[in-house]
Amino acid sequence: MPTRPLFLKPVFVAGLLLGAFVSQAQPDQSLIDGKAFTRHVQALSSDAFEGRKPFTAGETKTINYLKTAFETLGLQPGNSTSYFQDVPMVDITSVPAGPLVLQGKTETVSLRPLDHFVATTPRVQKQVSLANSELVFVGYGIVAPEFGWNDYAGLDVKGKTVVVLVNDPGSVDSTLFKGNTMTYYGRWIYKYEEAARQGAAGVLIVHESKAASYGWSVVRNSFSGSKLYLKASDNNQSRALVEGWLTLDAARKLFSLAGLSTELFRQAGQKGFKAVPMGVRASVTLNSTLKESVSRNVLAVLPGTTRRDECIIYSAHWDHLGKGVPVKGDSIFNGAVDNATGTAAVLEIAEAFTRLKTKPARSVVFLLVTAEEQGLLGSEYYAQHPVFPLNKTVANLNIDALQPIGRTKDIIIVGKGQSELDDYVVAAAARQNRTIRGEFNPSAGSYFRSDHFNFAKVGVPSLYLKAGVNSVTQGAAWGNAQFEEYNLTRYHTTADNYSPDWDISGAIEDMQILFSVGYRLATQTNFPNWKPGSEFKAVRDKMMGRKF
Repeated sequence: MPTRPLFLKPVFVAGLLLGAFVSQAQPDQSLIDGKAFTRHVQALSSDAFEGRKPFTAGETKTINYLKTAFETLGLQPGNSTSYFQDVPMVDITSVPAGPLVLQGKTETVSLRPLDHFVATTPRVQKQVSLANSELVFVGYGIVAPEFGWNDYAGLDVKGKTVVVLVNDPGSVDSTLFKGNTMTYYGRWIYKYEEAARQGAAGVLIVHESKAASYGWSVVRNSFSGSKLYLKASDNNQSRALVEGWLTLDAARKLFSLAGLSTELFRQAGQKGFKAVPMGVRASVTLNSTLKESVSRNVLAVLPGTTRRDECIIYSAHWDHLGKGVPVKGDSIFNGAVDNATGTAAVLEIAEAFTRLKTKPARSVVFLLVTAEEQGLLGSEYYAQHPVFPLNKTVANLNIDALQPIGRTKDIIIVGKGQSELDDYVVAAAARQNRTIRGEFNPSAGSYFRSDHFNFAKVGVPSLYLKAGVNSVTQGAAWGNAQFEEYNLTRYHTTADNYSPDWDISGAIEDMQILFSVGYRLATQTNFPNWKPGSEFKAVRDKMMGRKF
């Protein structure tokens, strides 16, 4: 994949870039008026785009529409001479051939698929099997040096299957990690990644609704059908053979079979916990149906005037869920809020940048990614195959689901406290007489559920804003009710449609904040960093040649 040329690392003294200048200049906010936003939302969420699902005719229409929009604005192709970045993926449908058999010293327990466990494989092969794989309970399955935590210390799990708890120790002891704010170490995907790094053949996560912030039905529905994966050169052989979940009841049966007390769940959240071999062996076979294909990210760039090798990236995902079983005669998941609004916001902000009388010193990249709904895959691929060098990428500003509920007195920073980008939002929001706050339920790990997260993982400071709830005209209770109504009745349903009755005045102000933040970043010379305590700070410091 074409890659922008690397440049010398910036020189830092006492953690600051030499010659740093924090620009307080503001762009003309009248350039963000919602007209382009409305036009693009109406188009992208129309039935003509068939729900914008990857690998369908809807994808072809969507990416060509976005390419034309960028060309019309006079933006340059973001990927060398192309507006597209190919994203190779494989669709894997894994089906257990039978139960998950747990063999203890004297007894055997058989667990039923879907009712007691789910299991998938990311490996691109038609059949995988765990055969009498030794089980080891490794607590939360976390290796976090910055928190002084290593559940795998002195442990060899190569070829074995690890049993781990969901979330992180802060969920049960507020003095550990970040208390009730979930860290990346609490996410299920991290559990899979770390188990693979440790050489485990399998990993089974114990589900508990409160700790996970969702019920077993979500796990069952999410992991029982086909799943898209990025296709790696090794056909994902570096991933664990089997990735799965156990219901809490099934986990209790497992611990009883092993002669172990579930008191170990509590002990796993204490410093100094040591992994426990369970004396139980697991066997299961998965048969897989495979389908390989290529989707596309769409990207364009406004080159900087004097420091074009440095860039700011605005991102949003263009994809949605496509077509499904008709509900009240409607089979198309149009995804107007999620995420035609985010895609349209990037296009409106892009237009605003092109209309500036004085263009910014740094380049501004507009990246619209695929397969967010399938597991943030398009942004993950870009982060693994960046077109613009990561050590020259100043920040990522991600937009996902702007709410058309009118102006609010607040705005939400998801992951508040993670990076110095918070300070940029505070300044921009103050000019609108708005306050900032964190998400309502930080234990749910919302920071790890949109495309900015893949930039964070590779060290790029990333910002994810959500609309506020304290309505200027109706109050906070009304605003909360609007979010609840959307989440319960329209989110990921065929009812997520555009309406001419939308009040986009709040969305306009949200876009203006994002425009201001991006403009400030694009006109100054310093590189904002992660704040102390962020799990992403060390990788950025290393990348930038900072002492840490």
